[in-house]
Amino acid sequence: MPALTVVILALDEEQRTILKMLVDGTAIARTIHSLAGYPVGSTDPVLRRIHEARADVLLVDIPAQDPATALRAIDLLHVEVPKSAIFGVGEMAQPQIIVNAMRGGAVEFLERPVSTNHLLEAFARLSSSQRKSRTDGTIRGKVYTVVNAKGGSGATTVAVNTAAALHSIHGGVALVDLAPLGHAALHLNVKPTFTVVDAIRNLHRLDGSLLEGFMTRDERGLHLLAGVTEPLPVEPSNSEFARLFDLLVTHYRHIVVDASTRLDAVTRVVCDLSDSVLLVAHTDVASLWSAGKVQNYLNDGSGRERVKLILNRFRKISGFTDADAEAATHAKLLWKIPNNYAAVSTAIDRGNPVTQQNHSEIARAFLGLATALTQTSSAKTKNWTPFRSM
Repeated sequence: MPALTVVILALDEEQRTILKMLVDGTAIARTIHSLAGYPVGSTDPVLRRIHEARADVLLVDIPAQDPATALRAIDLLHVEVPKSAIFGVGEMAQPQIIVNAMRGGAVEFLERPVSTNHLLEAFARLSSSQRKSRTDGTIRGKVYTVVNAKGGSGATTVAVNTAAALHSIHGGVALVDLAPLGHAALHLNVKPTFTVVDAIRNLHRLDGSLLEGFMTRDERGLHLLAGVTEPLPVEPSNSEFARLFDLLVTHYRHIVVDASTRLDAVTRVVCDLSDSVLLVAHTDVASLWSAGKVQNYLNDGSGRERVKLILNRFRKISGFTDADAEAATHAKLLWKIPNNYAAVSTAIDRGNPVTQQNHSEIARAFLGLATALTQTSSAKTKNWTPFRSM
């Protein structure tokens, strides 16, 4: 018996007939309703029939000559029938329609004329996602975002080595580079084919398998979602980043984000979705002053306890205490990374993180930080919200 149930919505009778034949021909899905109209409000009889059907998929045809009604219907269906996946069908030559459909809540966009293979692939992705949701339950990966107090504080070094340490201890780690210009790939000596922007541009069809396809793996198996190599003319939206992280936390046990010196609405959103925010600073006055300002910016509307202070290149200073650092930054001190500029600089040049130098003091420091992070996040689990509703 077919595993998925489908409701088709299309104004054109011939299109409804073709779509029904294709759906039923996949053998893994069956059409339970084929409707000749789109719902226009919460009391619409069409919407009532859709509610009663409780279908797995709502297949919405978007006519090229008048897409507005279908796009409004997708918006409405996303809100009113949240448990059904929405597949849009339309012309790939009209990118704005694709964007509007995905923003409205469609999880797939299929090119007209639809082929059986494309439907099969889309149904298979949905079935895989449903199985993973049932298997994983409410278990979500932990997100740790690393931010510089000021330029040169070492956020990328901390992010890369923390991710490498977590990977060596637990496995299942993704490093996501959100820096204005991504340098994490240089630290790992890898040459990415794809970047975080490629993943976001394919949100409409992104599943666990495709997400892994966008990842670059270093020689030890750490997954990197690489950063951009040149400034973007148009930044992805906050909601697009949120949808990306919705998938990341279902696919990886730990996600380390290198925000570097990026301070914008996206960083604030990602930090708000994080279990811990690691604010990297030095012990000089300018760095600690900047850390306090960044702390205030990131905590506009979110909890201060999430932000943890990391003192990088730390050296003991007479008369300077942990309490002084915390008072200057208004953040709880979590960890200190010892000063070993020569080792770190050489490791970056060679693309070999210092964490891999197993017997060095600085490697032990990053392994200790990774352990402390997992203990902290286990003690207090963050309540995740459905990002797709943002």
